[in-house]
Amino acid sequence: MNKNSLKKPFLLVFMIYLLCYALHIAEYFLLRTDQTVIGEAVIHKILGIVILAIAAKKLGFSAKKIGFTSGKNFWNILKGLAFGAAVFILAYTTEVMIAVSQGNFSSLKLYVSAYAIDKNIGNRTELIFFVICIIGNVINVIMEEGNFRGLFIEILGSKYSFFKATLISSVLFGFWHVIGPVRNYFDGEQSLNGMIFNALFLLVASALVGIKFTMLTKMTGSLYFSMADHFFNNTIVNLLHVVTDTGADELMTVRVSIAQTVSFAIVLICYCIWRKNHAADNERKPEYGRTGSND
Repeated sequence: MNKNSLKKPFLLVFMIYLLCYALHIAEYFLLRTDQTVIGEAVIHKILGIVILAIAAKKLGFSAKKIGFTSGKNFWNILKGLAFGAAVFILAYTTEVMIAVSQGNFSSLKLYVSAYAIDKNIGNRTELIFFVICIIGNVINVIMEEGNFRGLFIEILGSKYSFFKATLISSVLFGFWHVIGPVRNYFDGEQSLNGMIFNALFLLVASALVGIKFTMLTKMTGSLYFSMADHFFNNTIVNLLHVVTDTGADELMTVRVSIAQTVSFAIVLICYCIWRKNHAADNERKPEYGRTGSND
């Protein structure tokens, strides 16, 4: 089977998504590896990479076709890390300035924690936990970018425009991230209203981030820039913490919101310019991520 022979691309994407989501639920609710000494829910992500590889092979998609290109990957990775660092420097600076203005800033501290939208859990400083954190986030970005920005966009592109394919994939990416608040509610750690608020926040924020990553993949012609940016976004909140007299990471939601809002705005502007400058080339020659109809 190849992309042109796909008759129901959305159904195919949704079936793959549901399979990955079932593994996602099983690990969060049953295995709970993120609540163990590992501190990372990596099993469903490793299996997600296996599913990605099997699906791509069955569909006749090469690694290059779904975005794992060869060539200048080092520079794309380096630029993605630099981009992520730039927006988070702004975000951390803003958070520190707010804490200083309130008279309760203590310090910036480096330790490993488990990320949640409402709190960071843990305070681990041993080297092994830094290694686990980095490896876990590498696995995470390969799985999520490979599926959501690689495989799904390529499948959906057999029928839908780039805009529609991006919207579908990003909405699915948004729902992918609501599992945390749902588990917190069932565990009695969060109220119903708190769960709904956090789930909606994560859904919208993650969907917008998904759109950003898709635009980055489209512009760069590979997944590596978006994977590096994604990796930095996830890793920095696990490692670098703003400590105040009353706690740590109390304004983390503000920090993440600032970083992602600025990041999204920059990428959107760059994409609009890129699309305008490359419109003629896109019509003449397909590129990675080019979809069925003109967006």
